[in-house]
Amino acid sequence: MNLGKVFIVLGIIFLLMGVIWNFIGKLPGDITWKKGNVVFHFPIVTSIVVSLILTLLFYIFGKFR
Repeated sequence: MNLGKVFIVLGIIFLLMGVIWNFIGKLPGDITWKKGNVVFHFPIVTSIVVSLILTLLFYIFGKFR
């Protein structure tokens, strides 16, 4: 596979991840702290959900190997 094609595929994957992250990036349970001009957002629940989804996907793909 050409290096150019790899970069195009990686770019599309990152673009899709960014679009998906916008929709699930602010789930209930995520920690947001605001004080003055500073905003700190820690997406703990979002991270757990993404981790569970990836674990299930890797488990399913591992079964077909």
